Amino acid sequence: MAVTSTVANKIKYLFATKAIDFANDTFKCCLMAAGFSFDKDAHHYYSDISASETADGNGYTTGGVSMSGVSVTEDDTNDYTTVAWDNPTWAASGGSIEGIGAIVYDDTVANKPIVGYIDFGTTETAVDTKTYTVSTVVFRVA
Repeated sequence: MAVTSTVANKIKYLFATKAIDFANDTFKCCLMAAGFSFDKDAHHYYSDISASETADGNGYTTGGVSMSGVSVTEDDTNDYTTVAWDNPTWAASGGSIEGIGAIVYDDTVANKPIVGYIDFGTTETAVDTKTYTVSTVVFRVA
């Protein structure tokens, strides 16, 4: 899986205004259906992308899964901050789960702001009884 991640521009503003609390907020990861294209300038909130989310069913629930294991680290050598989570998973049941990418958003803050998008580069599929895992949930904020 070729993975690239893009930080949403809105989240940079929310960092600066202290609206995001990585230690206490609940963050979720949702899968995006084929044909979705992330716009870091226009996709600010979950409602901006929800119509393009992977359909409910086969072990996937719209809205995504709660994330765990958040870490925030400072990199003074490369001049950015890294935000990372444990890898979210879904168990495919009764059919396949597919996604072209994943959105991470803050489910605690009003309007559910998007942290960023992970682009898989192609549609990834987990067939019935297999696990769908989004690996390398990492965003660099410069």
